[in-house]
Amino acid sequence: MAKGHRSQIKRERNKVQRETRPHASVSYAKVSSTKAKIVLDTIKGKNAAEAAAILAYTPRNGARIIEKVLRSAMANAENNLGMDPNALYIEEAFANQGPKLKRIRPRAQGRAFRIERPTSHISIILNER
Repeated sequence: MAKGHRSQIKRERNKVQRETRPHASVSYAKVSSTKAKIVLDTIKGKNAAEAAAILAYTPRNGARIIEKVLRSAMANAENNLGMDPNALYIEEAFANQGPKLKRIRPRAQGRAFRIERPTSHISIILNER
């Protein structure tokens, strides 16, 4: 009849769905998802070390943030899963929209204009060749 407590059932279900590939993500990064996607498209499918070198010399806005996420994913692969860092490549890299920070700019004659500062959620998933 009953298969255990609700928390036990959820724990078992989540074990099955857990991601086994090394990954890292950042939430609420202060860069728009459109700008982050341009940088992510340059490194998709590349070797992880090569991608880190590309990001180090990319002058775009989100490159520093994405470089940190990539280094974190590489460290997760090496330390948590025991993978060879030289055999890693970027299998998936994506940026989703986050909430917008809404600010007000005062304008002439007592009016106020809204400024929306976009945020994004950036994720990188690696794999071994």
